[in-house]
Amino acid sequence: MFQDFSVSSSPEQGPPRLAQLRRLMAERGIDAYIVPRADVHQGEYVSARDARLAWLTGFTGSAGFCVVLADKAGVFIDGRYKVQVREQVAEVYTPVNWPATSAADWIKDNLPRDARVSFDPWMHTVTEVKTLRDGLPMMDLQPCDNLVDLIWDDQPAPATAPFFEHPVEFAGEPHQTKRERLAADLKADCAVITLPDSIAWLLNIRGADIERNPVPQGFAFLHTSGAVDLFAIPGKADAVLDHLGPDVTLHDIATFDTALGQLTGSVQIDPKSAPQAVQLTLLAQGRDIIEQQDPCALPKACKNDVEIAGAKSAAARDGAAMVRFLAWVDAEAPKGQLTEIDVVTHLEGLRRATNALHDISFETICGVGAHAALPHYRVSDDSNAPVVINDLLLVDSGGQYLDGTTDITRTVIVGTPKPDHIKCYTLVLQGVIALSRIRFPKGITGGNLDVLARQSLWMAGMDFDHGTGHGIGSYLSVHEGPQSISPRSDVPLRQGMILSNEPGYYREGDFGIRTENLMVVVPAPALDGGDDRDMLTFDTLTHVPFDRRLIDTALLSDTERDWINAYHRDTLALLRDQVDGGASDWLVAACAPL
Repeated sequence: MFQDFSVSSSPEQGPPRLAQLRRLMAERGIDAYIVPRADVHQGEYVSARDARLAWLTGFTGSAGFCVVLADKAGVFIDGRYKVQVREQVAEVYTPVNWPATSAADWIKDNLPRDARVSFDPWMHTVTEVKTLRDGLPMMDLQPCDNLVDLIWDDQPAPATAPFFEHPVEFAGEPHQTKRERLAADLKADCAVITLPDSIAWLLNIRGADIERNPVPQGFAFLHTSGAVDLFAIPGKADAVLDHLGPDVTLHDIATFDTALGQLTGSVQIDPKSAPQAVQLTLLAQGRDIIEQQDPCALPKACKNDVEIAGAKSAAARDGAAMVRFLAWVDAEAPKGQLTEIDVVTHLEGLRRATNALHDISFETICGVGAHAALPHYRVSDDSNAPVVINDLLLVDSGGQYLDGTTDITRTVIVGTPKPDHIKCYTLVLQGVIALSRIRFPKGITGGNLDVLARQSLWMAGMDFDHGTGHGIGSYLSVHEGPQSISPRSDVPLRQGMILSNEPGYYREGDFGIRTENLMVVVPAPALDGGDDRDMLTFDTLTHVPFDRRLIDTALLSDTERDWINAYHRDTLALLRDQVDGGASDWLVAACAPL
């Protein structure tokens, strides 16, 4: 099993660890210390060594931070984690609704104007520190050592797995041409790249430094010549030296800060992903800093034809495994013997049976009833619940394949649904349909489109507290920027971007519903009578049936019903030859017209 079910949080450890940190703060005259969920590379995911927020507080969510004062400690979480944080942290910590309440606002409400606020500059981006300074103009903000590392006696060692080549048959473009193409567009003499997935994409390499995400941790300089300096732990890149060739020079990661100070000319950094420590080193040497987006971000997000073909292949393979899984759930769950762990274990086994799975793309979210109302619920040996008859089962999962990364959510009924199950499921599905069908002009952002996935829920007085969609990597991170579908997204959607489409609805303590497909941005075909205007639309990559028992056809328009029927026809045509026996029979029934 890739997934394990050990208990990942220890709330009882929070108070003594917090007391240790406060003693160190007092010794150094620090009034507030910020502990983010971040590492020096500033990617979304962190290794066990860098899980400082979880170690200190017990909170294991994928986003958040803690601000520690002498008498208070706020754990800042968004709406996805308002229940989880209460279960994972001790009473010495106070959950804070974020981003509604910013770190600066909370600190101002709890400290005098001349307070000293400290942080590790490697753990915060240039933009984050600027936002903090702007919000606390009178306070003394001072970078410092990482105080958590100083008290974490049994901190895990850095990952040592070697880097490996990602063949051009899956990448679609040699790294030589990528480097030259991006170098031609640099706004400075050199660009500093800190994000592991950017380095992975640029050099066509992968790694195993972060669970579930095949990224190699390191830093890189991209020069206008197309040459690259790659900084990594010694020995980790040895296996890819021939692949990298003479234009990529390998360095010990311990020399990165020194090498920063030795750069000449102008230097390009991305303020949203570069640690502030990078900026401070460059400023100390008088370098001309040009703030620009990571040069890999948009090219990586806009998949080439080979990557899109790979995404479709991976989605079909994964879809067949999901059909076998859902047929099994329908047959076995009504017997009343399954638990959430049984469900997760069986699904991973079906993905492994493809003989193409390299890892799951994230810890499978499998929740029954009230557990399904926790958007990022992780089943453990302690929380494992039986699959209850006449309740909803939500399963959000995915796989890492060489040709693509998958992410799919399906919610199904075990037994007989309640009226509220049917109504809410249909409203969520209407959001999926609206977003899947939309045509939009070039320049439209994910923020412009997010409302489409919520409109049916809004009209019923409902909503959900997470973004509607995130970018997807190509055998890379299951969450990939800069594209997303969210009220906060200001990135125009471009051809080749792959995103999730996953509205949901969660009733705390009762049930949760989410339905998720992946889709790719493609040119929209011209329409008779339409303007001569470049338009885009989405091509759905994921094909797995929806639960027809949860669809209220009376709530659907003719267009929505036709879309579901067409989707199911396409699903049956794509997957029928890939499954057999009971799964084939189940697929035919599940794809029957409404």
